Amino acid sequence: MAPIRWSPPPPLLLLLFFFAAAAAPATATEEDPSAPTPPPSPTPWPERFHAVMFTNLTNYSYASTGPPLRITDLYYDWPRRRNLNLVRHQLSGDPLHDVEWNNGTSFYFDDSSCRVERFHVGVLPPWWLSGGGAEYAGRAVAGGIECHVWGKAGFIFYYEEVATGRPVRWDFIDVTGIQQFVMRFEPGKALEDDKQWQAPAYCFMDDDDDEGKGKRNGDGEEVGDGFEEAIRILRELAGAAATS
Repeated sequence: MAPIRWSPPPPLLLLLFFFAAAAAPATATEEDPSAPTPPPSPTPWPERFHAVMFTNLTNYSYASTGPPLRITDLYYDWPRRRNLNLVRHQLSGDPLHDVEWNNGTSFYFDDSSCRVERFHVGVLPPWWLSGGGAEYAGRAVAGGIECHVWGKAGFIFYYEEVATGRPVRWDFIDVTGIQQFVMRFEPGKALEDDKQWQAPAYCFMDDDDDEGKGKRNGDGEEVGDGFEEAIRILRELAGAAATS
């Protein structure tokens, strides 16, 4: 029996097959190259970290009547819902303690004076920026470091290193114009010395004359002056993060 020979398909069928394949819809796995790339998201803060901050208020007289140059050791401790800023002015030996608790209470004290402030929000959560409400502003170079930049709530611009996700700087876009620069960032580092967190006994004196006025140190400068403006704004951001 002779083998069956199949005749080649006519050219018209080949053309129909070609056009059908070209008109077939793209599969779900194919990506649209024209679709815009979503903007990057901010990196959440570690639950504990230590940061060394530099603040220069030389050109911002509204922000402070005290020494304009300061170094701050920031200890963030979210598991224990607390935050500590050890603020050292230029050539000063006695740091200002700013201890913040999640119930909205902040203690500003040094060796001779204290003031207590109460806010309606607590410590910033790690997701205060990444949890929503931040608007991506693009890339910028800050101090020679390539950064992503986000703005939030009309209060702050936040700079984050592109390569590592570490915070680099934040600018308060209000009348104070405060800028804070991160000189060192150590995720996971905690301050275990309870003496640094504990407000002294004179912070709890019941003195009606000083209530609402704030105690002052020897040279007349109000404790926490200027620096607390930044803290106040961050407290407001904490409230926004808690409700976002």
